[in-house]
Amino acid sequence: MNKNLEITRKGNANGQSLISSENKDTMIKEASGHFGKFLTSLGVDWENDPNSSDTPMRVAKAYVNDLWKGRYEKPPTITAFPSDGYNGIILEQNIPLISMCSHHHQTIMGKCHIGYIPSVVDSKVLGLSKLNRIVEHFSRRGAIQEQLTMAIHNAVNKSVHNNQGVIVILNCAHQCVSCRGVKHMGASMVTSEVSGAFSDHNKTAKNEIMHMLNLSPY
Repeated sequence: MNKNLEITRKGNANGQSLISSENKDTMIKEASGHFGKFLTSLGVDWENDPNSSDTPMRVAKAYVNDLWKGRYEKPPTITAFPSDGYNGIILEQNIPLISMCSHHHQTIMGKCHIGYIPSVVDSKVLGLSKLNRIVEHFSRRGAIQEQLTMAIHNAVNKSVHNNQGVIVILNCAHQCVSCRGVKHMGASMVTSEVSGAFSDHNKTAKNEIMHMLNLSPY
């Protein structure tokens, strides 16, 4: 199953921009030149420092090949398998998440929990690692946490055909809070996006997922 998982609105900075390997090399070279000028404008004599002389190229490569690679690569191919009629809750918790705040380009680090309920009619489940790949793809773009939460939810929602509900919870620490501004260490931000059975607070599905995560629903 190969679905178009892209949901970022046109014009958003973290939208998809597929490029070839050759164009990646060109992008890295150009970005390196601009970052060198950025350092110079901050009064950094990087060109004469053996520890910093290659820094603009290192930074450009890190952004294109790692930190923002989800912008330049296709979303993962998602495979689904018959579940032999299982239509209970499926939860993968504590998926490692590393992203970057689009406000200050500081690191966001934490965990992602994804739960869903397969279809009653044609019950299929996703390959477990595909949930990890969805998280990895969208987190490697740079975004505010709220937007990232929605992107992951919508990708899972598209991938699980006729599902009965999807819930995505992110619990992350932000370097822009701990390293600048208020400089508070240890604070974390929790966001969630829910649909279907999980969106009704009076039903058991959301309470069950919270119990699985040992989180209070109140």
